[in-house]
Amino acid sequence: MLLTVILQAAAGAAFGKAAAALSAGVAAIAAAIGIGKIGKSALEAGARQPEYTSKYQLLAIIIGALVEGACLFAILVCLLGVLR
Repeated sequence: MLLTVILQAAAGAAFGKAAAALSAGVAAIAAAIGIGKIGKSALEAGARQPEYTSKYQLLAIIIGALVEGACLFAILVCLLGVLR
């Protein structure tokens, strides 16, 4: 009885760590997709109105930094789950 309880606890801990690591990977992929869409939109907007390219570039950098910050926060939360 005790052995099955110990094995179930170990399996649950391993599953939790694997899920946290997988979540960190998903967060990184989602951020990469988001930054790619930001860059695509900024380039399209700059091609339509070249006189506002510097404004679009500044906005793209700011929004990209916000997306990256959210991604880093998600990865830190997931890594805390792994290291716990």
